Amino acid sequence: MPLDFTMPTQFRGILSTITLLDILDILIVAFILYRVYVMLEDTRAITLAKGILVLLGVTVVASYFELHVISWLLQKSVTLLFVALPIVFQPELRRALEHLGQGRFFRAGGLLDDEEAQSTIREIRNAVKILSANKIGALLVIERNMGLNDISATGIQIDGLITSDFLMNVFIPNTPLHDGAAVIRGKRLIAAGCLLPLTENRSLSTELGTRHRAAIGLSEQCDALVVVVSEETGTISIAENGRIHRHLDGDQLTHILTPAFAYNSRSSIWEIVRSWRKK
Repeated sequence: MPLDFTMPTQFRGILSTITLLDILDILIVAFILYRVYVMLEDTRAITLAKGILVLLGVTVVASYFELHVISWLLQKSVTLLFVALPIVFQPELRRALEHLGQGRFFRAGGLLDDEEAQSTIREIRNAVKILSANKIGALLVIERNMGLNDISATGIQIDGLITSDFLMNVFIPNTPLHDGAAVIRGKRLIAAGCLLPLTENRSLSTELGTRHRAAIGLSEQCDALVVVVSEETGTISIAENGRIHRHLDGDQLTHILTPAFAYNSRSSIWEIVRSWRKK
């Protein structure tokens, strides 16, 4: 029985027609789709988008098996759906256009431009300094590359613009949100009163309380930056990658927070700490 070389020959024929421009075209489209997904993944719109993909998949399957009635109904539904898309996705479309106009569509997720980063860091610094001076415990989780939707889901959803007064109100003693962690994404506080996993590291100092152990525990599991204000001493600390740096002042806090917010800054906080020790 002779071997059938039809498919390999057709495949080679298709490959021979692909040019560098075609490859570049595919890569650009893939990157744009990825950026759209990143923009939608932390919103309720991602659930709608998955539903649309399922509907399109069912339409293809129905057409393949020649289920004419189902195919007709699905095709009409898809047509109506695409008409309704601008209404359903209106907030996300507006945000995408805003990001495109501000040049942020092609940037990494939570990073801000210099002005926004400096403003956000200043508000956090002012709040932390006041909380520290008054010995009010606080736990601030700053999201970076890894999403923290599972952590924010354990608390109260807020999604408010960060200001120092806002942050201080979250951690007022004897309020429902006081003992939990606040999760920050970009320039917005997305949730408060959140629960964090405790570290299982038994070699830590006995001076470290539950807040510090929770900060270290979360930093062991993701790339978040966690700011801690001690309720007993007012000491300011930051945890990253399972390690904690304590006794920070306002200037040190600003330098450490900058890489987590500013698009043009990429230094690790441990590089910053090492540079202090060399001085």
